[in-house]
Amino acid sequence: MTDSNKVIEILKQIGEQIQMEKDFLTELDNVIGDGDHGINMARGFKEVEKKLADLSGKDIGSILKTVGMTLVSTVGGASGPLYGTAFMRAGSAIGAKTEMDGGDFIIGMEAAISGIEMRGKAHEGEKTMLDALIPALNAIKKSYEENNDFKAALTLGVEAAEKGIEYTKTIIATKGRASYLGERSLGHQDPGATSACLMLKVINSMI
Repeated sequence: MTDSNKVIEILKQIGEQIQMEKDFLTELDNVIGDGDHGINMARGFKEVEKKLADLSGKDIGSILKTVGMTLVSTVGGASGPLYGTAFMRAGSAIGAKTEMDGGDFIIGMEAAISGIEMRGKAHEGEKTMLDALIPALNAIKKSYEENNDFKAALTLGVEAAEKGIEYTKTIIATKGRASYLGERSLGHQDPGATSACLMLKVINSMI
């Protein structure tokens, strides 16, 4: 089981990891986007970090909703609304629990992905963060249902997300600024898929 305080620790570590990878994420976005993904994400999670201390003792749903609202209001470009919606939907799905297990995580992740699909009007196979998140979710669900071992399921989820990043190199972008490049977007990995995988890696390292 993962309690509220552990969720706050994980979110803090996600923010630190994004700060560390800021230049790499921006470099990826320079090639096929606006060149601001890393900068925007780092700014958003810096604002999230300021609010984490005040969230101690809150339920997991409230924590995730606060993260989502903060990202929507501070992260520019497409990433703010997409990640913000993802965290808010996950928070609504998990609700007032102060502890969550693998099943709760899966419910939250399903809601997050549904929110991204709705907000971005996007689907798997369009060179977006969904190309990392959906394979990861499928791998986590399958493993957890078969073995009831969340740590093992998360590890497989990260591997699926990494394969999803590699997959984005092989397809043409059809969403966002990258879609303007057409075939020139081939060979380049999606920044959103990369940051989504980064978050899953942090979660996996701390569960």
